[in-house]
Amino acid sequence: MTSFKALVATKGETGPSLAFTDFAESDLMEGDVTVRVTHSTVNYKDGLAITGRAPVVRRWPMIPGIDFAGRVETSEHPDFKPGDLVVLNGWGTGETHLGAYAQKSRVKGDWLVPLPAGLNPDEAMAIGTTGYTAMLCVLALEKHGLKPADGPVVVTGAAGGVGSVAVALLAKAGWHVIASTGRAEEAEYLKGLGAAEIIDRAELSAPGRPLGKERWIAGVDAVGSHTLANLLSMTKYGGAVAACGLAQGMDLPASVAPFILRGVALLGIDSVMCPKPRRLEAWARLAADLDRDRLALMTTRVPLTDVIDTARAIVDGKVRGRVVVEIG
Repeated sequence: MTSFKALVATKGETGPSLAFTDFAESDLMEGDVTVRVTHSTVNYKDGLAITGRAPVVRRWPMIPGIDFAGRVETSEHPDFKPGDLVVLNGWGTGETHLGAYAQKSRVKGDWLVPLPAGLNPDEAMAIGTTGYTAMLCVLALEKHGLKPADGPVVVTGAAGGVGSVAVALLAKAGWHVIASTGRAEEAEYLKGLGAAEIIDRAELSAPGRPLGKERWIAGVDAVGSHTLANLLSMTKYGGAVAACGLAQGMDLPASVAPFILRGVALLGIDSVMCPKPRRLEAWARLAADLDRDRLALMTTRVPLTDVIDTARAIVDGKVRGRVVVEIG
C-alpha cells in the first residue's frame, strides 16, 4: 500500500489536535526496516502524549504510540528479512520518531527485537512496554541478589500496566506480593494475578518519616514522589526498590536515612534507551515466565479508532491492566 491508516497528532494551542487519516508511505521517517504493524498498546506515556498532559511529543506532526508488534515488509538490516515477526518498545517512537498507531512504521533495525518463540503479536502487546519494564524491574532485583526467601515484595500502582505484570511475574516466581492500589474494587483482580496482600495506596502516598517500620525487602514502584520515599523508608536492611514511573510525581521527598542506615538500594529502570542485550534477556524471560492465563486476565482489546478515548481513560486512572490495540 502506498498509503495507510494512521492517527496523526498536530500541535494545537491547547494541546494536540488528533485525526485519523490516510498517511503516505513516502512520508515515513528514515530507517532500514519497514514493518506492517498488526498490534500496539496504550501505556500511561501514550495517554500523556495524546492528551497533552505532559510534553512527551517533541516532533510535529507525530504518529503517537511507543510500542508495536508486526511483520517485516522490507529490510536492509542484516538481522531481519521480510516475513519476520518483530517487537518494538521505545527508542523515541511516538516522541521524536513516527510511532505505532498506524498500519506501517519504518524504523532502525537495531531498535527491533525478534518476537520470542512462544509469543504471538497480540500477547507481545498485551505485555508491551509496561510489561517489559516490569520484567526489567524483576531482573534488577534479582541481580541485586534478592530472592523470595528474603521477605515480601511491594508493588505500587498494582492495578495499572506495570503493576499488573509485576504482580503476576513476582507471584509466579514465589514472592509474597503486597499490592498497593487506590482502587479497592480491584482487590479480587489483583489476588487473581497472585497478590497475597492488598494495601491502600493512602498508606504510602502522604508525606512520611525518614525511616519507617521495616515491611518488605524489595519493591517495584511506578508512582514516584512520596510513595517512593515511603517505600524506601520501609524497606528492610539490605533491600532494594526498582523505580520506573512517576504517576504521583517526579519529585522524591526522601532522606538519605534508608541508604546509610539500612543499606537500601534505589535501582533506576529505563526502558526507552535500554541496551538491546538487556531487552533480549527481558523478552526471553517474559516468554518463559509470564503466566498466559494471568496475562489474559489483565488484558482488554480495542480497535485503533478507540485509542484516543482509551488514552484519556488511562491518565484518569480508569484503565485496569493492559490494553491491546488491534491495528490489523
